[in-house]
Amino acid sequence: MRSTMVLAWAGLVSMAFFLASLNGCGIQNVPKIQHVVIIVQENRTPDNLFHGLPNADIADSGLNSKGQTIPLSPVSLTSGYDLDHSHSSFIKMYDDGKMDGADKIPLVCTNDPEACQPPPSNAQFRYVSPAELTPYFQMAEEYTFADRMFQTNQGPSFPAHQFIIAGTSAPTANSDLFASSNPGGVANASNETGCTAPPGEIVALIHPDGQESTYQYPCFEHPVLTDLLDNRAISWRYYSPMAGSIWTAPNAIKHLRLGPDWSRNVVLQSTQFFEDVQQRRLADVSWIIPTGQASDHAGVTDGSGPSWVASLVDAIGESPYWSDTVIFITWDDWGGWYDHVAPAIYNSYEYGFRVPLIVVSPYAKRGYVSHVTHDFGSLLKFIEERFNLPSLGYADARADDLSDCFDFGQTHLGFHEISTPLKEIDFLRDRHPPAEPDDD
Repeated sequence: MRSTMVLAWAGLVSMAFFLASLNGCGIQNVPKIQHVVIIVQENRTPDNLFHGLPNADIADSGLNSKGQTIPLSPVSLTSGYDLDHSHSSFIKMYDDGKMDGADKIPLVCTNDPEACQPPPSNAQFRYVSPAELTPYFQMAEEYTFADRMFQTNQGPSFPAHQFIIAGTSAPTANSDLFASSNPGGVANASNETGCTAPPGEIVALIHPDGQESTYQYPCFEHPVLTDLLDNRAISWRYYSPMAGSIWTAPNAIKHLRLGPDWSRNVVLQSTQFFEDVQQRRLADVSWIIPTGQASDHAGVTDGSGPSWVASLVDAIGESPYWSDTVIFITWDDWGGWYDHVAPAIYNSYEYGFRVPLIVVSPYAKRGYVSHVTHDFGSLLKFIEERFNLPSLGYADARADDLSDCFDFGQTHLGFHEISTPLKEIDFLRDRHPPAEPDDD
């Protein structure tokens, strides 16, 4: 009798865990998801890019360093000026959690000097008109938007992209340092950095005490998520338009850049993704990086970023892959734009400011806004749990797994084409060379 009761109880517990996973309480071995696609855009905050999004925590104004309330005003996605988004600018804007130092962030107008003549007033306190962002809003409102997604690092793109594939920007596995800036030291080397950077290129490392007092060549060696995937024969591809860009994360990991994975899994043509979907060659896990023109990077973008992202989503949505795929759309850093939510500081370099996150899938909660704290480690955690992988032990180890964004028991959501001015064919026909990242 006792054994019968134990078996019955075990069965009830197993069923409880199964039902919990269906209702968004766990990602482990969810068979309905076979493919994960991570689209990485550039340099925006929720306050800047999703002004007026229903049910999301989006501010209409912010405080400056003088204690004044500054209304957020419109700016075009293609504004000619950029904003500094280095670690030092993070410190200024964060201001010990008061979030009142955005006005101290310098303007950057190297590509369009006239954009700063005269300097725009309250340049950091701006939002992009939703009329320029229709595809983003359509996806955010139809599927899941996260308004507590934070970049894991307190700085610019180079370390951010390292966190997105590894959960850290440390130079070695046991280091307590983080790469905290974009590489420099060699003029005009922004498109040939990482392990193929010219001699003399260096990157700053931040110590646990917050001092950026050590520098090294920007080529690192430690485990990354792709190693875990390789060990389990789980396929992956990393699509990027440029080999040595600061946005091409595998380029700064020695065994990826100089090993067989580089030629096997790094695709130096982002539009190849369309053909891979069409030809039924979609990898189990994919990262997709834009050109400068199709990014949302201020001072570089031509405004096509929302169409670029939508065309990638449409390619999946209109294919047989839709039924078993999740698409995560996020932005690599805050870009210097104002955001009102203070991050919880974990150490000298983690966390950074909020960035948007959209979760698109037939199993994403419909019209849902997640208020749960996520970061780049959450993307890694989701993949690790879904494919039964061990933890890398970095940001992924303490991150949540994004399970609140899903309901695997809901009726399968059909796909609706994203409304957008540019389509897949426009990007396939574009013969302009990819613009380089212009991250300061």
